[in-house]
Amino acid sequence: MRANAEMLANLSPSTPLICDADTGYGGPIMVARTTEQYARSGVAGFHIEDQVQTKRCGHLAGKLLVDTETYTSRIRAAVQARQRIGSDIVVIARTDSLQGHGYEEALARLRAARDAGADVGFLEGVSSREMAKQVVQDLAPWPLLLNMVEHGATPSISAAEAREMGFRIIIFPFATIGPALTAMREGLERLKQLGLPGLDKELTPQALFRACGLDESVKLDAEAGGVTFEGGVDLRKP
Repeated sequence: MRANAEMLANLSPSTPLICDADTGYGGPIMVARTTEQYARSGVAGFHIEDQVQTKRCGHLAGKLLVDTETYTSRIRAAVQARQRIGSDIVVIARTDSLQGHGYEEALARLRAARDAGADVGFLEGVSSREMAKQVVQDLAPWPLLLNMVEHGATPSISAAEAREMGFRIIIFPFATIGPALTAMREGLERLKQLGLPGLDKELTPQALFRACGLDESVKLDAEAGGVTFEGGVDLRKP
């Protein structure tokens, strides 16, 4: 998780990255270690939850939780670790208690996390627009995050609508995974049926390299007096 976080955070360091820290991967010592490593990797914020260590996706049934004291110890460990290293990484407190324990328990857990120092609250599995509006009101002015997983437990709420409700952050976990899965499935099916994936003619190797920063690399090399790219990069040009 740390290695992936570091890779993503450094694709565009000026773009803030929010990461999943799951349960913190252990007790307070491991939570502190996770916080420190995420911060040093360039992560802007992360959410940590109250499920047991062998957790499951928030949009699956049958989740098991730790008690509130264990949950708040995770939050407190993250906040203290951030303070020790002088980081401004944002600690987001997520609770998965709504499904099995109801709204009032979820609200109590988020309040306890807020009191433990969390910067932002995150009620997982919001099941209605009315609940979304209510939790913002009940925890105001504490900033809240909305997890917008389409076709999951939460109704489809746009970024504009979430802003009107009072949410300060919205995340779309499937925004790139979903289209990527669809495109790969369709491309491989064309390959199976036709013998070629049938890519768009503009999707050249150079285009892919440019998406990964080729032009910036060429410029950096040239400004330093390097000759790495003196032969050009496009095999189609003489």
